[in-house]
Amino acid sequence: QVQLVESGGGLVQPGGSLRLSCAASGFTFQHYAIGWFRQAPGKEREGVSCISGSDGITYYADSVKGRFTISRDNANNTAFLQMNSLKPEDTAVYYCATGQRLTLRAYDYLWWGQGTQVTVSS
Repeated sequence: QVQLVESGGGLVQPGGSLRLSCAASGFTFQHYAIGWFRQAPGKEREGVSCISGSDGITYYADSVKGRFTISRDNANNTAFLQMNSLKPEDTAVYYCATGQRLTLRAYDYLWWGQGTQVTVSS
């Protein structure tokens, strides 16, 4: 069955960096877009970034442009989100998801990981 497993979250100081990973299995990874989403307490789930299956097209939310970088390794069925210059407002549970449409809309994604907590605090 389809599985997405996020890792790499944690506690980091403002201005610091984290690299999230999303390990995928159970589907033909390179045929599907990968999206990263986040959800803070009391807020709606927000699209952060997405990447196409094989031609490297990427999109970013305005709030993370220039700070976050999405990438993927199709040979190893893994996607990444490099997060630099982190701010307290980046604190959230981060999820990876997969689907056939390259968007930042959660409802376009078919399968989801369980999430990893990112906390930015001094």
